[in-house]
Amino acid sequence: MILPILAYNHPNLRIKAEPVGKDYPDLPQLLEDMWETLRKSDGVGLAAPQINKSIKLFIVDARHYESKFPETKNFAKVFINPEIIKMSEETIYYPEGCLSVPGIYEDVDRPKTITINYFDENWQEHTDTYTTIIARIIQHEYDHLDGILFPDRLPMVRKVLIKKKLDNINKGNVNIDYPMIFSNKKKIKQS
Repeated sequence: MILPILAYNHPNLRIKAEPVGKDYPDLPQLLEDMWETLRKSDGVGLAAPQINKSIKLFIVDARHYESKFPETKNFAKVFINPEIIKMSEETIYYPEGCLSVPGIYEDVDRPKTITINYFDENWQEHTDTYTTIIARIIQHEYDHLDGILFPDRLPMVRKVLIKKKLDNINKGNVNIDYPMIFSNKKKIKQS
């Protein structure tokens, strides 16, 4: 089932996520629905808070970048209760977008390399180190678990320049092909 995505400024996007227990109801179905939603929206990552679930869970499908970043070949993973335990001092700027902030792409400065501890969908624990685009996607999705969206990480001058676009998202004036829930409207819009 394709799930509606919360739009920028929806208050539930700002709630800090809670850990997921092994007894979380219907977790396999939730993951299946998240993958279906990600495919429908043509995104590279989706965090549970974006679908109105305040739990520490996100999925990443970096295969869209395979032609530019070979390390993304076959990279599609589930991250349950992730914890970034190390970040490099070296940072890089790269454009980011977000399914909750449709139509806006801005350069965001993030650590180039991270080490993250997490559980997969089978509750196997992992500690992995990622760099470049994979590290960026993971950090972006991880931010959602703390109630942070990528425009929060922009310099003030960039925030001012995209204010009108953000206001349009708040009003539901966006061209999207996936369902969304907007904060000022209690209805779902799908173009």
